[in-house]
Amino acid sequence: CVSVLVCGCLWCWFYFYFQEVLPVLAAKHCMMQATAELRQSALANQKKKFGEEIARLQHATELVKTAASRYDEYVNVKDLSDKINRALTAAKKDNDFIYHDRVPEVKDLEPIGKASLVKATAVQTPLSQKFSDLFEKMVPMAVQQSVSAANSRKADTVNRLIGSMREATNLCNGVLASLNLPAALEDLSGEAVPQSILEKSRAVVQQGGLQSIEQLIKDLPELLQRNREILDESFKMLDDEEATDNELRAKFNQRWNRTPSGDLYKPLRAEGNNFRNVLDKAVQADQVVKERYTAHCEMIALLCKPENELSAAIPSANPAKTLQGSEVVNVLRAQLAQLDEVKREREVLEGEVKSVTFDMTTKFLTALAQDGAINEEALTASELETRYGSHTQRVQQNLRRQEELLSQIQVSHQEFSALKQSNSEANNREEVLKKLASAHDSYIEISSNTKEGTKFYNDLTEILLKFQNKCSDIVFARKTERDELLNLIFLFLFQTQQQPQAKPQPPARPPPPNITPQAASTSAPISTPVPPGSTNPPPVAPPTGPSQAQGPPYPTYQGYPGYYQMPVTYNPYAYGQFNMPYMPYQAQGQAGYPGGPPAQQPYPYPQQPPQQQPYYPQQ
Repeated sequence: CVSVLVCGCLWCWFYFYFQEVLPVLAAKHCMMQATAELRQSALANQKKKFGEEIARLQHATELVKTAASRYDEYVNVKDLSDKINRALTAAKKDNDFIYHDRVPEVKDLEPIGKASLVKATAVQTPLSQKFSDLFEKMVPMAVQQSVSAANSRKADTVNRLIGSMREATNLCNGVLASLNLPAALEDLSGEAVPQSILEKSRAVVQQGGLQSIEQLIKDLPELLQRNREILDESFKMLDDEEATDNELRAKFNQRWNRTPSGDLYKPLRAEGNNFRNVLDKAVQADQVVKERYTAHCEMIALLCKPENELSAAIPSANPAKTLQGSEVVNVLRAQLAQLDEVKREREVLEGEVKSVTFDMTTKFLTALAQDGAINEEALTASELETRYGSHTQRVQQNLRRQEELLSQIQVSHQEFSALKQSNSEANNREEVLKKLASAHDSYIEISSNTKEGTKFYNDLTEILLKFQNKCSDIVFARKTERDELLNLIFLFLFQTQQQPQAKPQPPARPPPPNITPQAASTSAPISTPVPPGSTNPPPVAPPTGPSQAQGPPYPTYQGYPGYYQMPVTYNPYAYGQFNMPYMPYQAQGQAGYPGGPPAQQPYPYPQQPPQQQPYYPQQ
C-alpha cells in the first residue's frame, strides 16, 4: 500500500511538472531571448551594423511567434511583439532605401555576451587601515610575563638615560645663573636690558606669567582634599562594617560563624595605607614647590612686566668699555656657544631615546619553542644593549663634554670678573640680573612641577575611585551575607521557642484483675434493681467464655494534666477493649450465625432471668 501511494504521488508530481511548469519556463525563455535580441539590435544600430540589426529583429520575431503559438495560455506577448515589429519595419525601410547592408543568417550572428555590471577588485589585506588582529597578542603565559618584565627593564633604561640628561641640563642652567651668564656678557654697556633677559621675560609671559602658576598652586590643595575625602570615605565604609561585624560576633558568639571583617579587609587596608603614604609625599612635594614659588615670585612678577618697566627696575652701572673687545669676553662667548650646542644635542638625544621601539614577543616565543624555557634577563639585556648601546655612549660623551665646558667657563668667568670694574652699582646690577635669570629657571621648573602635580592628583583620583568602588562592593557583599546569617539565626531561635514543652505523664494504670472461670462460676450473682412501674426485667449479659485479662495492644493517649481515665467497668457494652470473647447475636427462634464460638461460662457480670417479653414497653 505504501509503495502504491508513493508511486501515485510521484506520478502526480511529474504530471504537474511536465504539464504546467515546463511550458511556463519555455515561454519565459523565448520572451527573454527575444528581449535580448531586441536590445542587441539597438546596439548593432549604434555600431552602424544595419544588416545585423535586421537579422536579430527577425530572430526576435520568430521567437515571439513561437511563444504565442505554443504557450499563448501561459504568457501574453502582444506588447513585445508590437515593439519588435515596429523596430523591424523601420530597420528594413532604412536599409532598403539608404544603407543596402547585407542581412546575415541567424547562425552567423555572434552570441550575445555577458554584460559586466560591476568591476571586480582583488581582496586586499588588511581590509582597513584600522584593522588589528584580535588574536595577535594571544601568547603563552610565560611569554606574557617575560614581555612585561622586558617592558619594565626598557622603561628603567629610558628613564635612567633621560633623567641623567635632564639633571645635567638643570645643573648647567644653575651654574650659568650663578655666574650671570650670558647676561654679564650682554650687559657691557651697563644700561640696556640684556637680550637674554628679554627672551626669558617673553617666554614667561607666553606661558601665562605669574597668574598661571598661582592658579595651579591654588588648585593643588583642592585636588589633594578631594583625594583625601575619597580615601577617608573608603576607610569609613570598612570601619563601620567591621565594627558591626565585631558587635554581632560578640552577641551571637559561636553562631556568628563567618570570616572576621578585620582579616578580610587586611589587603584593602594595606592598599589604602599605601595611597595615604603617596598623598603624604605629595603634600611634601607641594610644600617644596610653594616655598620655591615664594622665594622667586617677586622676580617672576618683574619678568612679566613690559620692557620699559623691566629696564627701570634693573639698576644701571658705569659702562665697561674696556671689556668690549677683550679676549676674555670672546672666549666666554665661544664657550657658551659650545655649551648651547651640547644642550641642543642633548634634546635631540632625548627624542631619539623616546622613539626607540621593539617587541620581544617573537624572540621569547622562539626561545620557548626551542629550549622549553625563557631566559628573560639575558635576552632582554642583549636587546637593550643592541638598541640603546649607542645612545648610552653618546649621552655619556655629552655629559663629559658639558662637564669640561663648565669648568672652562668658570675659569674664564673668574678672569672676566677680575677685569670688570668693581663698584657697588655694578655689583647690584649683576645681582639683579642673576636673580632674574634664576627666576626664569625657577618659573619653568615650578610650572612643570605644578602641571605634573595636577596630572598626578587627577590620575590618583581615578585610581582612588576604583579603590572606593572595590571597598563599596565588598562591604555590600558583606552586608548581604550578614543579613542572610541574621535571618538564619533568628529563624533558629524562633523555632526553638515554638517547640512544645514535655507534658507530665499520668500515673500508671493498674493491671486488670486476673479472674479464673472457677471463681466466676462460684461468685454469687448480683441482682440489678428494676425500675418501679416496669414489668420488664433488666437485660442479662450474654454468656461468654473465659476472659484472659490483658492490656490493650497499643499505647493509649496519656491525657492532659489532671486527666484520669474512667474505670474499666464504666462501659460494659464496649466490645473489644480487653479482648472480650465474641458474643453472637441470636434472636428468639433463630439459629446463630455459622462459625460462632461455642457457648462457654458467662462473663462475671450480673445475670438476669431469660427474656420472655420485650424490655422496653410496647406501644
